Amino acid sequence: MFGLKTKKIQFNKKAVRDYFFIMIGAAIMAIGIGVFLVDAKVVPGGVSGLSMAFYYLTDGAFPIGVTIWLLNIPLFIWGVKELGTQFGARTFFGFTLNSFFIDFFRGEMPGFSFIQLQNTETILKLRQDDFLFLILLGAALLGIGLGIVFKFRGSTAGSDIVAAVMQKRFGIKPGMAIMIIDFFVILTAGFIIELKDLAGDRSAMTLTLYALFLLFVSGRLVDAIIDGFDYARAAFIISDKTDEIAEVIMKDFSRGATAVKARGLYRNIDREIIFTVVALRELGKLTNAIKQIDPHAFVTVNNVHEVLGEGFRRRI
Repeated sequence: MFGLKTKKIQFNKKAVRDYFFIMIGAAIMAIGIGVFLVDAKVVPGGVSGLSMAFYYLTDGAFPIGVTIWLLNIPLFIWGVKELGTQFGARTFFGFTLNSFFIDFFRGEMPGFSFIQLQNTETILKLRQDDFLFLILLGAALLGIGLGIVFKFRGSTAGSDIVAAVMQKRFGIKPGMAIMIIDFFVILTAGFIIELKDLAGDRSAMTLTLYALFLLFVSGRLVDAIIDGFDYARAAFIISDKTDEIAEVIMKDFSRGATAVKARGLYRNIDREIIFTVVALRELGKLTNAIKQIDPHAFVTVNNVHEVLGEGFRRRI
């Protein structure tokens, strides 16, 4: 009984820690988007980029954070329906806080109009005299914030959900799906900026190219935050339910798995050991899935510094 209570306390502490860092990540993302990118007319893609495009189209009639939240609600419901509870509380928490912080830092929340960080002297000076550095800072904050959210098993919904559903229904890899979505969002925003003549001293095409550059920088930072120095993990799994575990690895994670014939010396029985390699961000989901199938499974995990093969990018 005492052991169960201790485990529950540890779980609660871990959950509180995760939600705290998801909040920090959402706030950092919000600064990158709301303070550095919105008024620079450089769109990050996804639901945030779509909301920015709508903001430009309506001449700022609707706060960006509110639009992000409203667009994410149907996507969130769709994700839960299609993919189950994995897009649950943490996802709702993540995109709600991100939406709130964007409007908060921009002074568009009722009672907080005095904040408006985007109009501080430093930001205005950067926007006028050092535009590239402004975009780099926005990309860095966006990538770092999103990386922190992902690292602590959160999500900001948006294109993540669309990509996951596309993978399930059509077998399209998530990275490719997100890239396609972001590309069309950026083109749409560029068209609106050109239509409304909002580019100022720069052309809409120049801002579109900046947006594509932004995606590259922020994407690399997301990987760096999530992956750290070791970007993959090799797992050896010993269980009496190897078939069920192997099916989950191949179906839910789209990873390969190899069964190695072995003999357990303690009970002197022949059995199979599953060997698989997963991305670092998938490790927590994998161990949780194994525990649900077989709470008594024996799992060892090793760092992997390089993986050559389908599903993994080569390290540069």
